[in-house]
Amino acid sequence: MTTTAPWPLKGHRARPPAGMLADRRFGMLVDQFFRLFHDSSQGGGALAVYLHGEPVVDVWAGWASRDTFWQDDTVTLTFSTGKGVASTVLHRLAGRGIVDYDTPVAQYWPEFAAEGKDEITVRELLSHRAGLHRVRGLVPGPLSLMDHSLVSAALAAATPDQRRLKVPGYHAVTFGSLVAELTSRAAGKPFTELVRTEVAEPLGVKEFWYEVPPAERARIARTFPHINPFGVPWGATSFAMSRLPGLRNVADAGMPAGFDALVRNPAIHDSVMPGWNGVFSARALARMYGALANGGTVGGGEFLPPDVVAQLSQVQTTARDYVLGIPMNWRLGYHAGMVARRRQPSNTFGHYGLGGSGAFADADSGLSIAFVTNRLGNMLTPIADLRLPKLGSTALAIAEKL
Repeated sequence: MTTTAPWPLKGHRARPPAGMLADRRFGMLVDQFFRLFHDSSQGGGALAVYLHGEPVVDVWAGWASRDTFWQDDTVTLTFSTGKGVASTVLHRLAGRGIVDYDTPVAQYWPEFAAEGKDEITVRELLSHRAGLHRVRGLVPGPLSLMDHSLVSAALAAATPDQRRLKVPGYHAVTFGSLVAELTSRAAGKPFTELVRTEVAEPLGVKEFWYEVPPAERARIARTFPHINPFGVPWGATSFAMSRLPGLRNVADAGMPAGFDALVRNPAIHDSVMPGWNGVFSARALARMYGALANGGTVGGGEFLPPDVVAQLSQVQTTARDYVLGIPMNWRLGYHAGMVARRRQPSNTFGHYGLGGSGAFADADSGLSIAFVTNRLGNMLTPIADLRLPKLGSTALAIAEKL
């Protein structure tokens, strides 16, 4: 049973307006979400949940900018959340036999074979074992990162890190470009067309964008604050970390010079950079992961074959990631849901992004959850926080009791 409005929120005078969806069973979750946004300094966001392939929560709150409220059609930059969407494009192709996980990438993308990369498989690429994590110095200047052809050519010509033979290394920026070029070569179509035909249209939701249509850009929430870690200028932090053995890999993988200014450049919405420039709505992400949590079916229609979906939660490597320094238990393009509880569920998978946005599916409960926000992180750091892990923990606790 669902209700749209009014919705009684404990401790709040306001009620969600008509048009929002809030299943009463998820009332605690909805209340928790609304408590995140008290004033414009906290920005805004949206939360969407699917259960067994059907929507049960679709709410939004807060500010899209300092003087504009978040609306039902607001979208936002979600950073690495887009890696999960790009991976799903590939899985759609795999479901039809266009891509095979254990085939070398070079069979689809011949130039990729350079510098000893001829045996790197699609499976290894998806689980961050291609050894191509380095983005610092990959192409000249930050604006060059917006040139997909230049970036993909540089990656094809690059020498892989030999640690890949034993352990994974998070491809923080390069992952999306690798997947985009691979899928485009395999299918013979531009990646943006594949996103539309393989994800957006089958799901009936258009808000899956890397290149954002000009007519839709007024809907993008303003992202803030600057992404300078702990208030230290990006350039200084990146340079210092690149000189420290314990942090060098993080800087090489995710901190190219000028990246802090690049993320504020409106021109990023003209580019294909699926590792970080995806612009989505929460309802779009929740619907996609809703299919993955429900054996490949959402809203009564099949999105992915069950045999493909069954592989998505399978851990590909348990070794400690040489970039992040911890075991990420990478799946095929996703990581674990990482909810705020001591014992992590074994069949969650999805992708979070810098700043706090993200989404995941839980194959055991049939639940998916997506949270997007324009307020990056918390008062200490814009890099990440616990908003989604806490929301995810509450949503899973509810679903597990139903």
